[in-house]
Amino acid sequence: MIINHNISALNTHRQLSSATNAQSKSMEKLASGMRINRAGDDAAGLAISEKMRGQIRGLDQASRNSQDAISLIQTAEGALNETTDILQRMRELATQASTDTNTTSDRGEIQKEMDSLTSEINRIGNTTEFNTQKLLNGSKDSATAATGATIQSGDVSGLFDTKLDGLDKMKLNGQDVALTDTKALDGTGTAFDIDDLVTALQDDIDAVYDGTDHGGVQFTVTKTDDGKGFTIENKATGATSTLELEASASTESLGLTADTTTKVSATGTEAGAGLQFQIGANENQSLTLEIGDMRASNLGLTGIGGGFTATTNVSNGTDSKGVESGLDVSNAKNASAAITVIQSAIDTVSAERSKLGANQNRLEHTINNLGTSSENLTAAESRVRDTDMAKTMMEQTKNSILAQASQAMLAQANQQPQGVLQLLR
Repeated sequence: MIINHNISALNTHRQLSSATNAQSKSMEKLASGMRINRAGDDAAGLAISEKMRGQIRGLDQASRNSQDAISLIQTAEGALNETTDILQRMRELATQASTDTNTTSDRGEIQKEMDSLTSEINRIGNTTEFNTQKLLNGSKDSATAATGATIQSGDVSGLFDTKLDGLDKMKLNGQDVALTDTKALDGTGTAFDIDDLVTALQDDIDAVYDGTDHGGVQFTVTKTDDGKGFTIENKATGATSTLELEASASTESLGLTADTTTKVSATGTEAGAGLQFQIGANENQSLTLEIGDMRASNLGLTGIGGGFTATTNVSNGTDSKGVESGLDVSNAKNASAAITVIQSAIDTVSAERSKLGANQNRLEHTINNLGTSSENLTAAESRVRDTDMAKTMMEQTKNSILAQASQAMLAQANQQPQGVLQLLR
């Protein structure tokens, strides 16, 4: 008999410790509902499930992003719905003014309503916002977002032709700029320096943007480094649009004469971008939406020259100061022509609304897809991370019985050395 080392007690104690630890882990799993509570429980499973959790939370957030995007689209489309109603009324007024049963005084009253409605279209375009972001002023359109400045593209040889049968105006910041001084460079056969063109363009632009009209926006014109084009800079934002002139190689200087077919093209050096909606859990899983400029000038409802009023009675919609000339309905001819212009504007707005509606429908399907993906991935993550309560309860019961049995056997093992005392009697 040995008393220094009670092997039976040591063995029983080891078994008791093992059963107790297993019981403790089973109770932890039952209490948390998780099979993996720490990396030691399943290192590989933890890494896999954490990656899945990142995807699941990303998908759920993407679904919320899509819901917000739909709200934004509905805001813009709701505003354009009112713009459409206004345009329909303007078309009705133009049709009314087209008949000579109206007197000059009658058409004057119609003109007042036309100008007022045009100002309201400007107000809607300038003030419609979602989360403080303006939606309909062209700032969410990559073609105009950099400066709000659009240089009209086309064959401009007529600008330098004594017949002036080409383009005779430029659209800048949504406003038509008559190229009056530029026309003075009539190209009667003598080529001129690019500096002459820059000076003439600056004078034409200053005639419209004098620092007080149109929100105080000012533009400067400078020639490009290669001397074959010019850059227009928005002084308020610092953004620019550069135009390169392409002419016949056989002409002198820039060759801007009556015989050339000079073209002008615009590229923004600080091109804007449309709205980007993150509709996925990972990088580059996004949807881009561009919303065009829905203000009066971009719809062709204001401008300079024939078909427009001589006075600037159309405001930007936020005050009563007239800054643009609206469609002229003072006589039957102009009023009749205005019908076509307004119909074109209706078509433009309808096309924009159709695009918004299509994207809204797409986002609704996106939300459904994200929900399905999140659900299936959650099920997969659950199989890795969650515990089977029934199985764990069975293991806990087993470990509990083993622990109790081990405790009883440890007590018995500790009593065995007491037999030595019988030898001392």
